[in-house]
Amino acid sequence: MDAPMTPGDRLAALAAHLTARNMDVELTDRDLLVRQRDTGLVTGLIVCRPRPEDGGALWFLTGAGEPLAPAARIVDAAVALKALRSRGRR
Repeated sequence: MDAPMTPGDRLAALAAHLTARNMDVELTDRDLLVRQRDTGLVTGLIVCRPRPEDGGALWFLTGAGEPLAPAARIVDAAVALKALRSRGRR
């Protein structure tokens, strides 16, 4: 049986997805800093933590704690991050 994915595993998966979509990322063991490749502008700081409102399931959150998407939904998190960026929020 496979071990469950850790928050670090989920952040690494999101980092790979965003890199493929022309964003630069800096991955640490606790968070993911996302930058626009052409400008270097910081797009956001992402963390992966259990969300009590969802029974403790792992979620991607902004550095300010705003929920983006469940950690199993990489594409949804990327879309939510893009939406925040277009609204000028990080």
